Amino acid sequence: MHRWRKGVMEGLRQYLRAGEIAARVREEAARRVEAGLPVLELCEWVESRIRELGGAPAFPCNISINEVAAHYTPVIGDELRVPEDAVVKIDLGVHVDGYIADTAVTVDLSGKWQPLLEAVREALDKALQTVKPGARFAETGRVIAETIEKYGFRPIVNLGGHSLGRYRIHAGESIPNMYDPSVRGRYRAAAAYAIEPFGTNGEGLVYEGEQVTIYALIRTSLRRRLEPVGRKLLQAIHERFRTLPFTERWLSDVVEDVDVLRRWLRRLSKMGYLVSYPVLIERGGGVVAQFEHTVVITDEGDVIVTTASRS
Repeated sequence: MHRWRKGVMEGLRQYLRAGEIAARVREEAARRVEAGLPVLELCEWVESRIRELGGAPAFPCNISINEVAAHYTPVIGDELRVPEDAVVKIDLGVHVDGYIADTAVTVDLSGKWQPLLEAVREALDKALQTVKPGARFAETGRVIAETIEKYGFRPIVNLGGHSLGRYRIHAGESIPNMYDPSVRGRYRAAAAYAIEPFGTNGEGLVYEGEQVTIYALIRTSLRRRLEPVGRKLLQAIHERFRTLPFTERWLSDVVEDVDVLRRWLRRLSKMGYLVSYPVLIERGGGVVAQFEHTVVITDEGDVIVTTASRS
């Protein structure tokens, strides 16, 4: 039994359970990807499967295709289908009582992007070997960049891994996908981290697109009077998701008129109650691959990869 500080052992059990569910759903979802599959159908299946296995989605399932790197989840009535020969990234999160396992996989339907996928998969494997108490985040970034570049591709330098907290998908620390000696952060015992290299044949940078499909709550105190629909929406968001990301699909029972719902989400974001997550797109139009695992570091220095098989 690991000697964890008081109260953290329970968190470890929850992380492990979330990781088991995440790993299973990730692999099952990857096998479902095929040309013509409605993206909405895949996302709803992932989120339903997580609940069926005893977890809850930590954020909306992201299905990012080709040059789209992250933050795309289908909206209500979304008609997007997986294109022929697509490179499809599935990024999903599971939480059990707020303890989060974050994981991702890339599927190449054409087979011609296997070198890119191998580069990013190897970068993740090697990056995980750098995760131990006291090790610098910068070393993880160096390993990721060198591995992807060895294959002739570029890491996406303005995306990276992050620390995880209870009900917090981004808990304040960032782990780079490039070597930056000015990054002073170090891994801590009894903490959780998502390690997620992205690689591309493009420029290695993403920009924010115009579309927003994901939001998160950042404040609940009312600074001004809101119409009843706004108050009702904020209350539902707080009760259902706390500070975890969500999508309009999860609120269709609160505000049934889709146009009204979207208008209020945008309004609450502009007013500072919500943060919005625009879809991220590779600047050079390059194809993007992503792989991700969550790790939990024990006080004894052992590393548990919560979204991979464990002996």
